[in-house]
Order: sequence, then structure tokens, then C-alpha cells
Amino acid sequence: MQIWVDADACPKPVRDILIRTANRLEIVVTFISNQYHRIPQTKFLKAIQVPGGFDVADEYIVDQIEKDDLVITADIPLASLIIERNAFALNPRGKLYTVENIQDSLTMRNLKDELRSSGVDTGGQKPFNHKNREIFANQLDKFIRRNWQK
Repeated sequence: MQIWVDADACPKPVRDILIRTANRLEIVVTFISNQYHRIPQTKFLKAIQVPGGFDVADEYIVDQIEKDDLVITADIPLASLIIERNAFALNPRGKLYTVENIQDSLTMRNLKDELRSSGVDTGGQKPFNHKNREIFANQLDKFIRRNWQK
């Protein structure tokens, strides 16, 4: 199992959790982004900068993942593609996307997109906070315990 990170929109506290997890459990974590992100130099951490452009990082991740890999992303359409490839997607706020819930998540995202495009204020997402960080860390830990063999 490898962990891939859609890094451009990944909150710093989540990135820090992933860095500690990679080094502690010796799991390879690869950060994919359009912009440069500084990460520590260890054999378990990789940073790949892809060219700018719409969905370039997403396409790179989808092309690279293998069955049972985990991708950290808040991008619901990307999560859907990941699930289609028999891999797993975990939102930085701790929601694990599954075959059972991805369609509902896509439907809700598309509805909010339509409302925003017609001028309705949907309120947006609340700022990332300590509780979100805690939920993510717990869900990541639970996922690793269930799915990772060294």
C-alpha cells in the first residue's frame, strides 16, 4: 500500500500527520502538486510537482495508483475515479469515500455547484480546525490498521 496526497489543497496539519505517519510506520507517502511543497527528505516521503493546468495532478494520481492504495483528497470527482480503480480515498476532514457513499457525495457536490452558479450562497466550507485534524488522524489510523501489512 502506498499513500498519495492531492497536495495543493491539503491542509498543513494533515500534511504533518502524513509525514509523521510515513516515517513512524515506514509507509511511502507521495505528495502530488502543481506548486512546490517543501517536505522533509526521507526515504518514505516523495514530492512530485506536475505542470500547472486543470486536473493535471488528479490525472497523474489516477494514472499512478494501484489497487488498495490510499489517496488523500478533498476532490470528490477525483475520489470517484480512485474508487473506480479499486483504491481508497480519504478526505482531509476524515470522510472515507466508499463505493456505498461516493454517489451521494457527488450528487451533493453537483447540487451545490449548480446552486452557486445560479447565485445562491451555499455558505462554503468552514475553516479547518483542531477537531477536523483529530477526526482525520483517527480515520487514517483506523484505515492503516485495517489495510496495511508491512
